[in-house]
Amino acid sequence: MVLSRRSGRVFEELTDRPYVMDKSRGWGVHYSFLNEFYSEPKIVCLVRDLRDVFASMEKNFRKNQLMDSGLVDHANMIGTTTEKRIDLWSRSQPVGLAIERVHQMIREGVDRKVHFVRYEDLCANPQKEMSKVYQYLGIEDYQHDFENIQQLTQEDDSVYGPFGSHQIRNRLEVFKSDAVEVLGKHACDWIRGNYDWFYSEFGYR
Repeated sequence: MVLSRRSGRVFEELTDRPYVMDKSRGWGVHYSFLNEFYSEPKIVCLVRDLRDVFASMEKNFRKNQLMDSGLVDHANMIGTTTEKRIDLWSRSQPVGLAIERVHQMIREGVDRKVHFVRYEDLCANPQKEMSKVYQYLGIEDYQHDFENIQQLTQEDDSVYGPFGSHQIRNRLEVFKSDAVEVLGKHACDWIRGNYDWFYSEFGYR
């Protein structure tokens, strides 16, 4: 979400820059609340094929099995398979809650006021997608160098466990989906069927 500093004094003590980005997965579902003190707030929401989202979670789990993520309970057979972990992630934070909020935004019609960006489109045509973002925000377009991306902000990833890395690559590129390889076809078909509304809304197959 991008807010003009002049539209709210809350940011004047923090920065003298003309625009502020306030990152949260929950702003969209709280649009009415925001609109009470920021007239017609601008919200940008990045979405991605959910099969790849769950595959990313599973890959991070497998790479960090020595770290206790709290997911697996062998005695009670909880989180002991890929399918069980997908089910857990689909009903909890951050994945399940984020998906639920997007669905609620669509149900309430808030999605018509939000600018959605597909992750895959951003990677394939980054300048085109960023130009659309600037147009939506009503600010001057900017030509980015996607071959030399700098990480200007740092987050404390230790609070997120194995699933919260905020380290970015310095070059934007397209990666082929490995969801079927990681999750298996059955699990991918379950995700596609269970979230048919998401795939229809954002034009995924």
